Amino acid sequence: MAEKLALPLLLPNPNPPPSKPFSPNYPSSSSTTLPPLLQDLFFDLNSTSTSPAPHPSLPPPNNRRKLHRLSPLAHRILHTLLDPSFDPTRLDQVMHPLFNQGTSSSSGVSNSLYWDIVGIIKGLGFSKKFELALNLFAWIRSNENYSASLLNGSVIAVVISILGKAGQVSNAASLLQSLESDGVEVDVYCYTSLITAYANNKRYKDALKVFDKMKQVGCVPTLITYNAILNVYGKMGMPWIKIIDVVQDMKTHALAPDLCTYNTLISCCRRGSLYEEALEFFQEIKLAGFTPDMVTYNALLDVYGKSRRPKEAMEVLKQMESDGFPPSIVTYNSLISAYARGGLLEEALELKIQMVEKGINPDVYTYTTLLSGFVKAGKDEFAVKVYEEMRAAGCKPNMCTFNALIKMYGDRGKFAEMEKVFKEIKVCKFSPDIVTWNTLLAVFGQNGMDSEVSGVFKEMKRAGFVPERDTFNTLISAYSRCGSFDQAMAIYKRMMEAGVTPDLSTYNAVLAALARGGLWKQSEKVLAEMKDGRCKPNEVTYSSLLHAYANGKEIERMNALAEEIYSGTIEAHAVLLKSLVLVNSKVDLIIETERAFLELRRRGISPDLTTLNAMLSIYGRKRMVAKTKEIFNFMYQSGFPLSLSTYNSLMYMYSRTENFQKSEEILREIMEKGIKPDVISYNIVIYAYCRNGRMSEAKRIFREMKDPAPTPDVVTYNTFVATYASESMLVEAIDVIRFMIKQGCKPNQNTYNSIVDWYRKLNLREEITNFVQNLGNLDPNVSEEEKSRLLERIAKKWS
Repeated sequence: MAEKLALPLLLPNPNPPPSKPFSPNYPSSSSTTLPPLLQDLFFDLNSTSTSPAPHPSLPPPNNRRKLHRLSPLAHRILHTLLDPSFDPTRLDQVMHPLFNQGTSSSSGVSNSLYWDIVGIIKGLGFSKKFELALNLFAWIRSNENYSASLLNGSVIAVVISILGKAGQVSNAASLLQSLESDGVEVDVYCYTSLITAYANNKRYKDALKVFDKMKQVGCVPTLITYNAILNVYGKMGMPWIKIIDVVQDMKTHALAPDLCTYNTLISCCRRGSLYEEALEFFQEIKLAGFTPDMVTYNALLDVYGKSRRPKEAMEVLKQMESDGFPPSIVTYNSLISAYARGGLLEEALELKIQMVEKGINPDVYTYTTLLSGFVKAGKDEFAVKVYEEMRAAGCKPNMCTFNALIKMYGDRGKFAEMEKVFKEIKVCKFSPDIVTWNTLLAVFGQNGMDSEVSGVFKEMKRAGFVPERDTFNTLISAYSRCGSFDQAMAIYKRMMEAGVTPDLSTYNAVLAALARGGLWKQSEKVLAEMKDGRCKPNEVTYSSLLHAYANGKEIERMNALAEEIYSGTIEAHAVLLKSLVLVNSKVDLIIETERAFLELRRRGISPDLTTLNAMLSIYGRKRMVAKTKEIFNFMYQSGFPLSLSTYNSLMYMYSRTENFQKSEEILREIMEKGIKPDVISYNIVIYAYCRNGRMSEAKRIFREMKDPAPTPDVVTYNTFVATYASESMLVEAIDVIRFMIKQGCKPNQNTYNSIVDWYRKLNLREEITNFVQNLGNLDPNVSEEEKSRLLERIAKKWS
């Protein structure tokens, strides 16, 4: 498998990093039928366009910072145009008096008339009279007496901005191209306005194309242009080195950053969780002679929230209040996000109470952040309560809310409930967005449903959504979770070919795929590449490395990395400590598992469902009944949903004890609760009866394994084979092998090992040798390599 990674897993080495711009310590620089489950979900669902964000007004030429105050006549005309009863066919009649007053045969259009026209068009745009504003511009353009004097930077920039706000950015680009063809001079304000229009409509690649074009034609960017491009880079999640390249380019044009630049750079730190870099920018603001504003503080809080650093976020709140900035709803939402992401849900709820006491009502983002936090922690009951409280408060859900609910039900395999959410989306007159599609890809990937993953991806493209970085990242994760490692790497290659630059999430998705295959050497290479200026590794990165070591049986390397985490060399986030619980449980290290779990509790971090299931699993495997019950009771009393994994761990524990019948009792209990057992559940109960010689009960459970129950797998059959062999019932063991082959289940090494070891037990070397040599009569598909392996096993056993 490792050899197949010869595709461009790692990017070519970047150019040498630029010199430091402001702060020290920068990092260097086809149509198919959908699976039945999906047919109901996507029936009659249509995509919706996203409303563009507000567009900041551009300053006019000659460095004027304010528009000319409208003349009394222009003011009256604007008032007339804004009248709901105004007839657009009267536009010529209404505008003529202004032009008659503002023109002369000697000087043409006056400066006053120019700024009156700019102000009227902006006023119409501000009042969302987009069509009328465009009609006025078309009227001016068609009038040869005025067009030459009025069609310049500011007027065109305002019209492009209006088209962007109306979601007609393609028309804005066509207009600019048409004006250029007519010989109209297109200046930096026009280009910057088009860049911003593209950015507000999330067409980031097109925005960058405009930026490249304006430089090619010799149009020098302004500080506002660079700020717009930095914003685009931040939204695209561009590598940090590319963001610094933009700053370096500013320096070459002798442009010093303003407060907007710093605020944008701090926001750019969010995607890569670059909280240290964000703090450096924040500290530099004052050194540069600026005063942090509300946007600055909220941006820094947002970075800390994304970085799961609630304590630092609280310090920002204190400083913010001491500087005279009362916290807003945005402030509290960032704080709540910081605590929820860090698993500190009780503290997040306390913040919600605190904001209400200060007269700030929670909004849809507040509730959705809390809901998502509880979903991630596996506390579905609390998540549903948050949603119910939200609806009772009259707060309408948005697509983020619905996406969180889809994730909650999907991750638990509750597809009927997930379908109900889809129906509610339609009732609320929403349509699935790109996050919805990505969530579905992740959900089906999590459940190992690769056909549904492919179906969703095709339906997504059919609905008109173009895959972007998050989609590729999700697909890589989804296919790797389904065990389709080659498919995951093919998606990565496709992403690279599409010109999409990998970010931290991409690297982490690739690392997670490598970890599942235990490819720790490749994982170390990816980590080295990240450290070499690509992007800063985070807790998820090191978590994947831990899993790569565990799955590759590299226990010493795993323990060495764990010590770096405990010592603080690698910062011990909640994610890392929870991962330590998981990996140590996976490799059956009870002392190390308990150490990680106790460290988690010592730091005040609430364990989530996955962590508790890991503890339950290792205690169950070690038959530590008292501790298993302690964890189970804690989960029940804390409101955690008892998943199939939870019950399987309990069943496994009892299957190894004298009270083995309890395994079937639990199986019946979960079926009564509507939880569908999987093949592991049945295998555990079958093993419980087989190891205690209760073959009739084991066969009874086996007979239950038919549609809609899971199909028996090789483990199921091997349990019977091993049991019959250990009881010297060779005929029955061989019959099971014949039956499993007939059912299309291929025997594995353990199947035949049981037979070989039975002959060894009875000291029948000649008979076992004959059995292996004639194995093709029993299993026509058995390989010569397997026969050789068995003969070697016989030789070793007798030696």
